Amino acid sequence: MIRRYLVPFKAHRLPHVLTDALIIGGGVAGLRAALAVAEHGDVLLVTKDHLRESNTFYAQGGIATVMKSEDSFDSHITDTMNAACGLGFLPAVQTVVREAPQRIQELIEWGANFDREINGGLSITREGGHSYARIVHALGDATGRELANCLARKVRENANIQILEHTFVLDLITVDGGCIGALAWHKDRGLFMVLTRQTLLASGGAGVLYRETTNPHVATADGHAMAYRAGATVRDMEMVQFHPTTIYIAGATRALVTEALRGEGAKLIDRNGVRFMPDYHPMAELAPRDVVARSILAQMAKTKYTHVFLDARHMSESAFRDRFPGIYQMCTSFGINPATQPIPVHPSAHYMVGGVVTDLFGHTTVRNLYAIGEASYTGLHGANRLGSNSLIEAMVFGKRAGDDAGQRIAQDSEDLIPPRLTAEIDKSTRTELDTGDVRSSLRSLMWRNVGIERNGVHLDEANEIIAFWSRYVLDKIFDAAAGWELQNMLEVASLVARAAALRTETRGVHFRTDFPAIDDAHWLKHIDWNASLPEPVLSPI
Repeated sequence: MIRRYLVPFKAHRLPHVLTDALIIGGGVAGLRAALAVAEHGDVLLVTKDHLRESNTFYAQGGIATVMKSEDSFDSHITDTMNAACGLGFLPAVQTVVREAPQRIQELIEWGANFDREINGGLSITREGGHSYARIVHALGDATGRELANCLARKVRENANIQILEHTFVLDLITVDGGCIGALAWHKDRGLFMVLTRQTLLASGGAGVLYRETTNPHVATADGHAMAYRAGATVRDMEMVQFHPTTIYIAGATRALVTEALRGEGAKLIDRNGVRFMPDYHPMAELAPRDVVARSILAQMAKTKYTHVFLDARHMSESAFRDRFPGIYQMCTSFGINPATQPIPVHPSAHYMVGGVVTDLFGHTTVRNLYAIGEASYTGLHGANRLGSNSLIEAMVFGKRAGDDAGQRIAQDSEDLIPPRLTAEIDKSTRTELDTGDVRSSLRSLMWRNVGIERNGVHLDEANEIIAFWSRYVLDKIFDAAAGWELQNMLEVASLVARAAALRTETRGVHFRTDFPAIDDAHWLKHIDWNASLPEPVLSPI
């Protein structure tokens, strides 16, 4: 059912934009990469909404980095590898941990307003899964927003970088196994082609696959889908992380309630006021995210209730408001004073751990195509992402990929020549289709059958239904973003559900109630997918 391009086109008849580097996505990975590439050539950074509309902008908790003398690189590496549950790639972990302090110092020099102690030193907190306090944060609970704003200022000041917002990238264009750019659409320009020497995919995550998610509406797995169609290998797509605590109030979006709140003493209690996490894990509220999320589900089932509560009443109202201003404002807008009332919370889909396979410089298996940030699979997270490791991964690999792409651009003196490429889609038909209904049904199915807890019966049902929907959606030609997003979501949902059915064990964020134990004898391996192969490839660690 997978076809190479979403729409038919003749490249020589399309308008062309020529640039040295194309960056798809405006989160921290894309912004940091743009700054690095721009030292060597012209950059076009494309986003499908406003520049700020990315997972980065909504990230609350902070950035993990070794900053205190009692902490160490080895400790951060160990914590990250432990969270990865056997699937972590040690060189990637070492690279991120050791380069993290440089990236933080760089942000400080660029004007990032990190929170500080009274003595002027950086304020450092601890989160679940970390052995020491090593989380740098900004504006209380708006670290991602501060990073995005800081990097966006630098990008807008750079004459070598052009930003094109509200532009949907449909597909990566490949010729002879190499990426030469992308097919894009703008409401005023229509379809056009970006021809480039190097393409960097920084398109973010896939949280919108699920009914309950912390992600913004743009996180529809577009990058994973277009890379897969272009021939790139994607890995461990069953590994989707669910954040344990998002606000659960009728009428409210499933907004994140940062893990830092638990790091500063908030306790999880059930409807009866009973603190339950010590019954599930010795680290209690500071256990890894997958453990906390499943524990909340178990307690909800035990108490026959739709959610639990996060109790931060040990903090004064002024202390809570100063440390977590965003959460305070959100709670009070619904009539909850977090200093006197516990906050209703519930798990939600949060982070795509699987992704497009890369090396330590962001290279994918497609020549001249890089992947960075949440769209990529570097091996840093393995089977479970350690809290606050995502922003620093994006910073580190954004720079590494940007430097590498920039150096290649500097060595490339050949002219960019538009290809005479034609993409025909013979069997596709235009039709009226309620894409919103299919999209809503898909998200509900994924939440119900491919969510925090999984089993073979539900996964088989999900795969059967997704295949049925795909038969009458993926063969259509759409002329607007809603249709293209739905096709991308169906393709990636199929990869997630099929991989989840294949991995008959429990590991990290992948929990099988019918196979509740980790199985190193059979499953200490990756599940790799490539559109050119009929079946996935199992790659030993």
